[in-house]
Parts: sequence; structure tokens; C-alpha cells
Amino acid sequence: MSIHPSAIIENGAVVGAGCSIGPFCHVGPQVELQDGVHLHSHVAISGHTRIGEKTEIWPFASVGSQPQDLKFDGEKTRLEIGARTMIREGVSINPGTAGGGGLTKIGDDCLFMLGTHVGHDCRVGNRVVMANHASLAGHVSVGEGAIIGGLAGIHQFVRIGEGAIVGALAMVVADVIPFGSVIGERPKLAGLNLVGLKRRGVSRAEISELRAVYREIFEAEGPVRIQVEKLLEQRHGERAMQILEFMQSESDRSFCIPKVK
Repeated sequence: MSIHPSAIIENGAVVGAGCSIGPFCHVGPQVELQDGVHLHSHVAISGHTRIGEKTEIWPFASVGSQPQDLKFDGEKTRLEIGARTMIREGVSINPGTAGGGGLTKIGDDCLFMLGTHVGHDCRVGNRVVMANHASLAGHVSVGEGAIIGGLAGIHQFVRIGEGAIVGALAMVVADVIPFGSVIGERPKLAGLNLVGLKRRGVSRAEISELRAVYREIFEAEGPVRIQVEKLLEQRHGERAMQILEFMQSESDRSFCIPKVK
């Protein structure tokens, strides 16, 4: 363990083996740093916050401070961040609120680039990447392996499906299907994230099936939800079923859909 003399570690904080805490960091009394966490300098961690092993946090990040919610009244809520996650300069991550379940949770192996923000009660899966200054409002769900482009903003209660990609500068106000690709300032669904699927090693046959399902959902005549119900009655692969079940599950938002030709 290495702790710089200028760092403040409050009584009650739990610091695991092999942690490195740099100059002028502040670790609150209800914080748990698991083994091998590295705080570079000027990092502030507060609240009921647990940081997973070998996670690395760069200067001027604020992790676990009070949610930006006027209804918050000091109730005990939590923030959990997984292992091997990289939190770059100026990132802010808030804990949950009583109205949202009391927990903000982030998975393993994520990358939050400079100036990104994760609001209260968000759920972020493993291997998610958020590019510079992208922001998640409260109650947002981001699936495993999703990528959110620079300066993109995600509206509260929106769901971003597994493996989806959101283009830079997008203001996303509707759900994005798993493996979908959305672009534009007021984004429309632009198809599947084919590059991401190929990087995952998804076979050509399965990609062809996903494209066929996509066309049936969004290009056939009739309401989208009716097409989804019809497709659910058929036999499909795991990823295709993931899209269909995502679209059938309850949500507070509508869906990003393709631009009408």
C-alpha cells in the first residue's frame, strides 16, 4: 500500500492491499477501496461507495458525492463500481436515490473518458465506453459493451441495449435496441452496429439473421410492437431474441427508430 502524506483517509474507510493513493486525494469514512485501486491525485471519493479491485481514477474525479436530485434528502444510498475500470480526469459519478432504488452500479472493465458523467440510479454494464464529456442522466441503463460517443447526452430513464453505439453529439431521448447504431443530434436508428458485432466475433450467419430481424421489425408494414410480437412466436438465435425481448419489456421511453424514407 502506498499513501501520499497529503492524502486524507477518513476513519472508517477500508483500503485494500496494494492500493496507491496519490497527492491531495480525499477518501470518505464510508468508502471501500478493494485491492489494487490506484488514485492518481486530487481524487474525491465520498458516500457509501465501493470501488472494485485494480480500478484506476485520474485527477479531479468526483466519485460518490451527493446526487444531483432536488428530492434527495440525505438518505443512505450507494455507489458500486466494478473491477479494472478506468475513470479519467474530471469524471463525476453519483450514487443512487431512495426513489430510484438507492443504487448506482457500474460493471467491470469500463472506460469513462475525460469529463463524463454518470447520474444517480444508473446501471452500467461491463466493458462500456463513454467518450469525452458524454453524460447519463438519472435512471439510465446501459448494456454490456455499449459505446457512447463524445458529448452525447442520454435522457433520464432511457435504456441503451447491449453492444449498441451512440454517435458523438447525439441527444438520445428514446431507447436504443441491443446492437443498434444511432447517429445525429436528434438521433435516428441507423441500423445495426456491424463493426461492434464483428469485433465480438459474431458469425456471418448470425449477423445475417440479425439483419433480417431488424428489417422485419422496422421495414415491414404495421406497428413495431406488432412485428415484435410476431417475431417472438418464431425461433431465433440468442442475440436476435435479446433484441426482441428488449423491445417487449416495459420502459418509460419510446424507441429510437429509423428515419422515415
